Amino acid sequence: MADDGTVGGLRLTDAVSLGVLASFVPRDAVDEAVRAAGRGARRRGGKLPPHVVTYLVMGMALFADEDYEEVQARLTGTLQDWGCWDGEWEPATAGAITQARQRLGAEPLARLFSLVAAPAADPDTAGAFLGPWRLMSIDGLEWDVPDSRENAAAFGYPGTGRGQAPAAFPKVRAVTVSECASHAPVLAAIGGTGTGKGSGEQSLARQLYPRLEEGWLLLADRQFYCWDDWCAAADAGAELLWRVKADLRLPVLQALPDGSWLSVLISSALRSRPAARQQIIAAAMAGQELDPGQARYVRALEYQVPDRPGNGKDERLIMITTITRWQDAPAAMLAGAYPERWEHETGNGQEKTVLRGPGRVLRSRSPDLVRQELWGYLLAHYAISALICQAATAAGIDPDQVKFTRTVRIIRRQADHPAFSP
Repeated sequence: MADDGTVGGLRLTDAVSLGVLASFVPRDAVDEAVRAAGRGARRRGGKLPPHVVTYLVMGMALFADEDYEEVQARLTGTLQDWGCWDGEWEPATAGAITQARQRLGAEPLARLFSLVAAPAADPDTAGAFLGPWRLMSIDGLEWDVPDSRENAAAFGYPGTGRGQAPAAFPKVRAVTVSECASHAPVLAAIGGTGTGKGSGEQSLARQLYPRLEEGWLLLADRQFYCWDDWCAAADAGAELLWRVKADLRLPVLQALPDGSWLSVLISSALRSRPAARQQIIAAAMAGQELDPGQARYVRALEYQVPDRPGNGKDERLIMITTITRWQDAPAAMLAGAYPERWEHETGNGQEKTVLRGPGRVLRSRSPDLVRQELWGYLLAHYAISALICQAATAAGIDPDQVKFTRTVRIIRRQADHPAFSP
């Protein structure tokens, strides 16, 4: 992106304003999510209506350095332009905004995210597809939250049981499925970081696997693999390319011309039954149909990542994929695609470092408002990422060439001027 805000000849400042929220998170979707959550109401007695509070929560993510009243001041003109703010209304106090957030809760924003968040790239977007498959990835991120008793009980402290405090702050965890090319999150689950049941990345990821879509190729690191999760993700219809640990048994059923091999995964429930395992391997060697509750055919590949300056290790990667025909995606193509998973880490950094700010603690002192605030961050990140992807695709360049930090700065500057929905 040039200093004047141009992207491949497209002047991004002409498209970017706070209107990016209304463009990718439209008012009708907000109203639908609010109604579905049973929060519909009009402003009366000085109370802010739910659609205004929803945009204020997203505004909190865009202006993490500002207090409630300043966020409201920056958004009021924009909300008037969108027809979301009655000119006769008086701005609310910080206390009134807190009460409005409490009335709204987290559910409407969670529903809103599920309504609007969708892959932003199209076939012309650089790096968005591997053959017919849209490249997607899954990963987790953590956020510090205020050290209130309620937050500690709900989310815990990292690596401990709930209620213990070796760390300065409790942490909330989100696991997201994001589009590699745009960095746009499209699925998300939120939970804690303590040692309680359901607090780990794998547990949160299990909420997302049934929602994977056909035509996606989901990339995942080795901590996400287990037999049950692989089956759940594969059964949703997406193709999978996951790294696995070196000790996973992957018998060679057939060596393939591209250097990969046809193999079989066997249910972990049969781990203590070697005779049953050998029987399944023999059936697989003969090409027989397998009981999907006990075993699945996969294709495996292994390669080395050479030492890189400052890295100091020759890393060995073992991958498995549901794409069993090597002609559809040769091993070299899959090995070249897997590093796109690291784009997810870039997207996580955009949320935590650019939007929130390095080392910053979230605002909310109660669990429901923490979740609401985090959904606001996810919605804001989605909207900005989708806009960048759209602008880059129109300009014929890779979305990675558009600086997320600079785009956010433009949006923030434009908040001081009349805004409109692009």
